[in-house]
Amino acid sequence: MTPAFGTLRLCEDAADLARKGAAFLCDHAASRAGQTVVALSGGNTPKPLYELLAQEPSKSKMPWDRVHWIMGDERFVPPSDPASNYGMARAAFLSHVPVPPENVHPVETDGVTLDDAARDYETMLQGLYGTGTLQPGKPLLDITLLGLGDDGHTASLLPHEPVLQVRDRWVAAVPKGRVEERITLTYPAINASEIVAFLVSGEGKRDILDKILSGDDSFPASHIRARGQVLWFADRDAAGRWA
Repeated sequence: MTPAFGTLRLCEDAADLARKGAAFLCDHAASRAGQTVVALSGGNTPKPLYELLAQEPSKSKMPWDRVHWIMGDERFVPPSDPASNYGMARAAFLSHVPVPPENVHPVETDGVTLDDAARDYETMLQGLYGTGTLQPGKPLLDITLLGLGDDGHTASLLPHEPVLQVRDRWVAAVPKGRVEERITLTYPAINASEIVAFLVSGEGKRDILDKILSGDDSFPASHIRARGQVLWFADRDAAGRWA
């Protein structure tokens, strides 16, 4: 079977998904001569992958001085909060590797409003990109890692929320839809990626993944299209009949 969009990369289990994802990320970054911008996902699924980045062979293979790390979405909480995506990534790998501090770009959540945080993060991205207008031949992001919620959301593109309609911003506030207020990259920003890599693990994701791979376009994740390619790293429990 062929997915409605993207390419399925089948993994045996969650540990294999982490290994293959980490290897892919390192190989891609190491193959590039210049700057690489990676958007990180939150949640439980990517954590083992992140932890492998702080271990050999990934730790030595990753060109840390040339890779910039941004957040695909963030909860509007301090980095010390257990719900912080950046806090999780920092604990899992960023604090254990030789990455220059200026290459790490958390969302500022202290002393600012939710809307200000979104605007400030967009301004940072524009500076990293070199212009405030997306260029056809220049991806905004080299690799965007995404998760998949059982309701079909990805990043903080939540079902039925106004953020799904935002086309004039790269970063938007998401004040409703979850317990915590959130900030997320929008469709234009995510779809300006060279590569989008979904990380999907566990039997609990089997139904939603099957629907999206089968072409059901009623979910937020169904509308992700990278400029280059979309990859689905899915373990057998999540892949189900696609395995």
